[in-house]
Amino acid sequence: MQLTSSLGRTLLAGATAVALFAGAGGAVAAPSAAPGGSTPAATAGAPAARTAPAPYDRLRPLAALSEERLATADAVAAAKWGTGGPIDDPVRERQVLAAVVQQARRLGTDPEATVRIFRDQIEASKVVQRGLHRRWVADPSQAPTGRPDLARVRKEINRVNGELVRAIAASPQARSAPGCVPWLAVSAVRIGHQHHVDLLHAAGLARSLRSVCAG
Repeated sequence: MQLTSSLGRTLLAGATAVALFAGAGGAVAAPSAAPGGSTPAATAGAPAARTAPAPYDRLRPLAALSEERLATADAVAAAKWGTGGPIDDPVRERQVLAAVVQQARRLGTDPEATVRIFRDQIEASKVVQRGLHRRWVADPSQAPTGRPDLARVRKEINRVNGELVRAIAASPQARSAPGCVPWLAVSAVRIGHQHHVDLLHAAGLARSLRSVCAG
């Protein structure tokens, strides 16, 4: 089911905002106002095309790349479907984390913060993969009929990973700013609306962004 209705967009906004605020412990001040004098949460029904004030414009690439990375979870789930193998792949996860740490150090950004964000990216992908497998078990007619090349999919994931590390390195001020959580939620809602994500992927997107905002 795609979120094309106002109710769907509201649910997406709520799921994203709740998960983000929960991840940040709720101890975050919201921006004073969004378009038309409303708060960012009020943009849920029809996300407006407003550019966030500096430094929050640095947050949109993080949300956009997280959504792009999460979109690959469908192909990963399809590649694993019917193989009897687990969703979890600790070897692959260690490889990903080691690679992003190396890149973070080359860029002079915080490797620990980068790892935290990527652990959430990995968990978000597994949320979607597990959700899809449950869906396909319940309704085999929705299950994939082909199996994507996992190596090719991972090559795409590696590309997005590199861009995401660069976006992390470019956004330390935005990620530590008091309004990071609500503005990140606004970015996520708008991107989700743009890509018509369903509730499963909305939950995954919220999970992927949990550690973006510092503190």
